[in-house]
Amino acid sequence: MNIVFISNEYPTWAPGGKGTFVQTFARELVKDGHTAIVLGIGEDSKKVILEDNGVQLIRLPKPISPVARYIENFIRINKELKRIQKTTAIDIVETSELDCAYLSKNASYKKVIRLHGGHHFFAEAEKRDIDPIKGKREKKSFKNADAFIAVSNYVKTHTEKYITYGTKPLKIINNPIDTALTIPDVSVTENRVLFAGTICEKKGVFELVEAFQLVKDKYPKMHLDLYGRDWLYPNGDSFIDALKKKYSASYFENVHFHGAISRTELNIKYASALFCIFPSHMETQGLVTLEAMLLEKPVVFSQYGPGPETIQHMHTGLLCDVYDPVDIAEKMLWCIENKKAANSLGKKGRQQVMQKFEKHKIVEENTAFYKSLIN
Repeated sequence: MNIVFISNEYPTWAPGGKGTFVQTFARELVKDGHTAIVLGIGEDSKKVILEDNGVQLIRLPKPISPVARYIENFIRINKELKRIQKTTAIDIVETSELDCAYLSKNASYKKVIRLHGGHHFFAEAEKRDIDPIKGKREKKSFKNADAFIAVSNYVKTHTEKYITYGTKPLKIINNPIDTALTIPDVSVTENRVLFAGTICEKKGVFELVEAFQLVKDKYPKMHLDLYGRDWLYPNGDSFIDALKKKYSASYFENVHFHGAISRTELNIKYASALFCIFPSHMETQGLVTLEAMLLEKPVVFSQYGPGPETIQHMHTGLLCDVYDPVDIAEKMLWCIENKKAANSLGKKGRQQVMQKFEKHKIVEENTAFYKSLIN
């Protein structure tokens, strides 16, 4: 099969959980003999073509007009797809919730939306209004799609509160993870707790900082390491700056913001931490949670959203009330005070990830679904 992914995210050019998924999935498709092309809008004035382990990456020029960017992108994407069609008969074009609106209604290929969490989904989570333009575009996108894949049951059910799938095929297939990864041979630093992800409100950083203060009151030598880029408000202000203005300096005595680091470096940091914590307010699946679990780390995740689909509480990890710093602190203290039991959770968590999220198994599920659409 010949598959094209419409995505502006890809680790080679732009970070993001969706991009990490596309890279993992596309590389495996190529290994299995399929063609995988990732087509997105870049930041340059000219088209850029790259290659990543057999995956072709095409970055189209950025829009000239901020006002007419949607129309420009629509024209460029469809023009590029027609060019690809002349040499490679496209079977599937996969997009996010918004981007199927770009595609021609009369295309010969099948159009698939993978639900990673769209505009309506996150508007609910962030308790904000639906943007009229984005809301209309997302509904148009769903009408234009031929089929849907949801990365969790949670994202499926919460999205359909706002947008209908109609009678079109829909399948729940988790995002894969590279389970061939070797656990780094490093010593565990008993006083380090790790968070990874964008440093922002949606990831529960406010509550995490408050919870860690409670932990530090009891264990003053504990340190909290946060890895990820700083989120910027629409006016360009830093979230980390806002965080430090909200709380006194004492809250940050053992709190360290390291910024974004490479996946290789992050794996070492995961492995050397006592445990990992991801108190996100909203996730569609939670990739960093799986990354840490794969490395046998005890993990604290959210009891809401897809948390119960990812972790069996007190069996493969811990679930917490991410809106309650006291509950978050209690789960952190349990990991500190019950190291042997926590390590047992980590080992069981790794086994679960190996069985449920193994990439070859998930790629086979995806390709079988694709084939059912084109046969």
